[in-house]
Amino acid sequence: MNGYQRIKAAFDGEWPDKVPVMLHNFMMAAQEAGYTMAEYRDDPKKIADSFIKSVEKYEYDGILVDVDTVTLAGAVGVPVDFPENEPARSNRGNLTDIEMVKGLDHPDVSKYRYVQNWVEGVRLIKEYFGDEVFLRGNCDQDPFSLASMMRGAENWMLDLLDAEHENLVFRLLDYCFEATSQFIDLMSQTGCHMVSNGDSPAGPELISPSMYKKFAFPYEKKVVNEAHENDLPYGLHICGDTSLIIEDMIETGTDAVEIDYKTDINIAHKVCKDRVVFIGNIDPSGVIAMGTPELVRKKTKELLEIYSDSPKFILNAGCAIPPITPEENIKAMIEVAREFR
Repeated sequence: MNGYQRIKAAFDGEWPDKVPVMLHNFMMAAQEAGYTMAEYRDDPKKIADSFIKSVEKYEYDGILVDVDTVTLAGAVGVPVDFPENEPARSNRGNLTDIEMVKGLDHPDVSKYRYVQNWVEGVRLIKEYFGDEVFLRGNCDQDPFSLASMMRGAENWMLDLLDAEHENLVFRLLDYCFEATSQFIDLMSQTGCHMVSNGDSPAGPELISPSMYKKFAFPYEKKVVNEAHENDLPYGLHICGDTSLIIEDMIETGTDAVEIDYKTDINIAHKVCKDRVVFIGNIDPSGVIAMGTPELVRKKTKELLEIYSDSPKFILNAGCAIPPITPEENIKAMIEVAREFR
């Protein structure tokens, strides 16, 4: 089996010949290819080159193409900083008052330079690898997360508690869904094999499960439907301990859940193993970046043993792998997956 076939088997609920590996390693890939994050985000050829070199070096099965977590935010007018050696970031919203939602027109993210670069980078990777390597086109933020960026995190949390303006909260979420769905549609035209989004502010570390079900869940479900209308499987990522909402995450209709290392793997395994593909969930910092190769092997083997009764599994870190990660640690993780029986 090649990489595409291994991961496709996981989605089909069939046993691959070896444990499939998909790395969330865009920062490390760019650095190893010799590019700053500024060079990487500014040039789709360098985005593609980073992953091509990384796959050819480590021989893993699936590419997760990521750029940052503020591209959609920038596309809808949120102020964004672009550091030379770090992913782009934002620390304030563009809607200082919830009433400003009334003045929003329909978004058009296709005109934003960094959306274009991201999509073109994915297309170039697909052109190079074809169906040899499984290609996951990440599409940045789910609607709840994007709304949080547009309002600013603190204002957004207060908005959720303000019954008087609840209609404007949902109006903003509708706007953000339109932006997210546009990115999904653009990504679907690249030839990628699946799409995904992150919705980390929707996790239990920031809002209650009941608030998740009311404000985030309906829009995640709509995004999943958008992906399925484009005939692509979908993956949902939420950071932190998601034990309290895993059931709801699956109920969105998502084909895969990418879970942070903070979630108890035994709980995740019990809930997910027969229902949805599990992607994860080695600690990206404490183990993969800062641990020894021996620790990486130990933690990888422990995870694989827990999931040895289900083919619906793809090995990955629980979140983005830091660029300082030693190559020996990545090789150790992949080596365990290749030898595991």
